Amino acid sequence: MATASSSPDKESTQKEERSLFTLLRDLPGILMDLVRAEFEQLKREMARKLKSLGIGAILVVIALVLLSFLTFTLLLAGIFALALVMPPWAAALTVSGILLLVILGLIGAAAVQFKKGSPPLPTETFDSVVKDSHAFKGDGDYGI
Repeated sequence: MATASSSPDKESTQKEERSLFTLLRDLPGILMDLVRAEFEQLKREMARKLKSLGIGAILVVIALVLLSFLTFTLLLAGIFALALVMPPWAAALTVSGILLLVILGLIGAAAVQFKKGSPPLPTETFDSVVKDSHAFKGDGDYGI
């Protein structure tokens, strides 16, 4: 009976050693896969952040174009106000007020997009690399 119990222990020890050697043999491949995965995450994160910055920049350009229209209508309202003391200038001021509201809305939307894309650093990837390095060292909380 002692031989029967020592035999399974010997087999499990060989199995553990084989697993360790297999792990050591596979370690370079595992590390390369990890580096590739982190690089892919970096590319996706940077693309997402740059897209948000681009959308924000486009919205600012649109707001600037509308600002030029606002300037024109305000000048026109001033001309009407000086030339006549009649309702045409009030209409021009109303149009200017509507344009001003649109401009403020676009600037608000641009601010949201800029906030999404800022800072244009791959912070999620950095955090993931730090977690991976801790897992590699055996430190910290790193679920398997």
